[in-house]
Amino acid sequence: MQSALDLQDLETILALHRGRTLAGAAERLKVDTSTVFRAIKRVEKEVGELLFERGRQGYTATELGRELAGHAERIETQLEEAREAAFNQAAQPSGTLRITLTDTLLHSVLLPVLARFTAAYPQIALELVTTNVLANLSQREADIAIRVTSSPPEHLVGIRLGTMRSAIYAGKDYLATQPAGRHYGEMDWVALDDSLPDHPSQRWRRAAFPKLAPRHKAGNLLAVAGAVVNNLGVAIAPLAVLREHPQVVMLDGPLPELDIGLWLLAHPDTRYLGRMKAMFDFLRANIDLPA
Repeated sequence: MQSALDLQDLETILALHRGRTLAGAAERLKVDTSTVFRAIKRVEKEVGELLFERGRQGYTATELGRELAGHAERIETQLEEAREAAFNQAAQPSGTLRITLTDTLLHSVLLPVLARFTAAYPQIALELVTTNVLANLSQREADIAIRVTSSPPEHLVGIRLGTMRSAIYAGKDYLATQPAGRHYGEMDWVALDDSLPDHPSQRWRRAAFPKLAPRHKAGNLLAVAGAVVNNLGVAIAPLAVLREHPQVVMLDGPLPELDIGLWLLAHPDTRYLGRMKAMFDFLRANIDLPA
């Protein structure tokens, strides 16, 4: 007998695929965990195949589970597009827009222009998620990702907003404590910590000064730049973070070896939703990176 798989079943499968746990799925569906568990077991019994495997990391979709979640996601997107077409033809874009990016990009690139966006689109609510990991846009962990990369993932669509450039900086008060003529390669360095060993700034420093051991380390570029401003030493930092800062001096650069693209990325199925298009168009016109 053919399974009577319905939209609610697909919605439950998609929620568990995204949430990875019964609690995560239940939160997305606004039901309790037992309801999710019973629904998944019922569907698995009807289709005669396992849709999820349970492990230490939670529930992982099988090949069939992923396929059904993909169908559910396309239906979800098409339904949202239909609602926009039916009800929002004359209205401004609305809804929640979830953006993932690093702390550095949030404070140096996005926040300085974001108030203009929220003023222009009062019906769009923003969720800003800071992480060094590229969120899974296919599972709707975020709607938009802003990332620095030389090769954006092929399964995503996006636009290049410009080039992030970097230079070597030091605080003015720190430099005042150094002997005249001392090269910055002999000064105290602040660098990213061991969680980011392959960051371009790390590779450049090791190639330029193979014997140099940083005195101080930090977990992200924003913290590294903060250490420079507060006179802990010399560091590589983005121009977007320290541009025209009155307390620092650019000692060398910009360094062309560290140029890297700034990309705005989205899943192809959601790129043309009203609120997504609004953000893409806005950032394309308003992001101005220092040369």
